[in-house]
Amino acid sequence: MPFKTFGLSDPLVRGILAVGYTAPTEIQLKVIPFAIEGKDIIGCAQTGTGKTAAFVLPILNRIGHEKTTARKVIKSLIITPTRELAVQIEKAIRGYGRFLNVRTLAVYGGVNIKAQFNTLRRGVDIVVATPGRLMDHMQRGSVDLRHIEVLVLDEADRMLDMGFIKDVRKIVDTLPKKRQTMFFSATVTPEIKALAAGMLKSPEMIQIGRPRNPIETITQHIYPVRKEQKIDLLLHMLGSSQMYSVLVFSRTKHGADKINRRLKAAGVISVAIHSSRTQNQRLLAMDGFKSGKYQVMVATDIAARGIDVTGISHVINFDVPAYAEDYIHRIGRTGRAEATGDAITFVSREENSYLRKIEKFIGRQFEPEKCKDFTYTTKPDLPQPKRADKRPSGLHRGKFPSRAKRRFRR
Repeated sequence: MPFKTFGLSDPLVRGILAVGYTAPTEIQLKVIPFAIEGKDIIGCAQTGTGKTAAFVLPILNRIGHEKTTARKVIKSLIITPTRELAVQIEKAIRGYGRFLNVRTLAVYGGVNIKAQFNTLRRGVDIVVATPGRLMDHMQRGSVDLRHIEVLVLDEADRMLDMGFIKDVRKIVDTLPKKRQTMFFSATVTPEIKALAAGMLKSPEMIQIGRPRNPIETITQHIYPVRKEQKIDLLLHMLGSSQMYSVLVFSRTKHGADKINRRLKAAGVISVAIHSSRTQNQRLLAMDGFKSGKYQVMVATDIAARGIDVTGISHVINFDVPAYAEDYIHRIGRTGRAEATGDAITFVSREENSYLRKIEKFIGRQFEPEKCKDFTYTTKPDLPQPKRADKRPSGLHRGKFPSRAKRRFRR
């Protein structure tokens, strides 16, 4: 089905085709008609399924049809958890709307706020913002949200995880009550539903794929390995496989820098990206990775939420994520736009409990693998199934006081 069948304007369709898209994805097929009608929406789909265009295209279509006013006012607000994601969405708006008279601005921290002041003063139609920097502008009186017609909360689950919910509520409380509101999230938890209940009116619930399940085009592999041998295994894989565009995940910023240094020392062209890097450094890293300048980009979870790079061949979890939801988001960086991809996870003995949480979350038990031609210094610790707690012989119930009773006696 071509985009024209949605009733989108001719200039917008030209912009979509210029970007290189010819047919909508499943989430776009289901969301766009409701969004064009002005209905509130809760959209749930895994990363890489085209959620951004699902809300950007109806917004552009709406603004493009409105009469041009003497001075542009902010009609649409898109709130997102990270600056990388804000930049990505702004870029999508500019690409799709290249033949429309629409102005957009990404508002995020880590850059000089004066340039944002100047652009807002001249007038924009769409603001894409992270909660913290948007709150700064609201307190300074440099942003006018009185004319908002469409509100989008993107990656709502991550905003909850990152503790932005109080700021989001404060922002939403200042907006016009009469508006269209859309929530998009990779998972719809009870917390997301509770948040949506106070902000949306009779929303359409759109679920693509099975909840908590990685998209089917991703092949997942689990490699048990000693913690101290992870870097050797990574280098071995990079040197012996067709890994031309690899995203490596570290649990910490320090870990990401350490992995990047080891890769560079071994001759691998790599770059690290995390929240301690300046915005300019992060943009340069992202552009270099997209263009193929870097074979490997090492990232933390927060920084990676805005990574939308076509053609990532492999995602490698150097560290198993502590939260099962992050596993879904990480591996969703490959296999995007219905392409295929591989996700590899290194699991040390200390991380077996994290792996079990992931298996429980997605409803699947992994089969551990061994890397061919790699020399293990010792036998890798294979993840063991959780065993029932057995009491040593000779101990009976009631022989020792419970932990709670012992604390009470102290």
